[in-house]
Amino acid sequence: MDIAVTALQPGDRDQWESLFNSYADFYKMPMSAEIRDRVWAWIASGEMKFFGIMAKDSQGKALGFMHFREMPSPLRGAMVGFLDDLYVCPAARGKGVVDALFDGLNDAAAAQGWPFVRWVTAENNYRGRGLYDKLAEKTHWVTYQKHTAI
Repeated sequence: MDIAVTALQPGDRDQWESLFNSYADFYKMPMSAEIRDRVWAWIASGEMKFFGIMAKDSQGKALGFMHFREMPSPLRGAMVGFLDDLYVCPAARGKGVVDALFDGLNDAAAAQGWPFVRWVTAENNYRGRGLYDKLAEKTHWVTYQKHTAI
């Protein structure tokens, strides 16, 4: 399968929305037009270092996407990358889309000067974790989340 990975462009919005909705469904997260509009604005505005890339087949059909951003690493005194979201449509899984997206992520990270990209995944994401174990080093960090009173 021929796979092209590019930065998200204005003309990608409809296909991105479809994939993003499927991604939210997968994680059982509520989705709304307001959330989609806000995330798209983060990508499109260029005001913050929040990026999106999309993998497409040779006919231009979207197969998957990644969202990632810059974050400070105070102990390094440097900016690093953080991969927030990765989704591949079920019909395209196992066909090299994830590898192509990670190649695109590597290129973007190098262009930003990030020494590494970090991410978290669900404990029960066994398929993803099997791939991540081949692509990256598993850290010893445990993730916590505390809700605020807003």
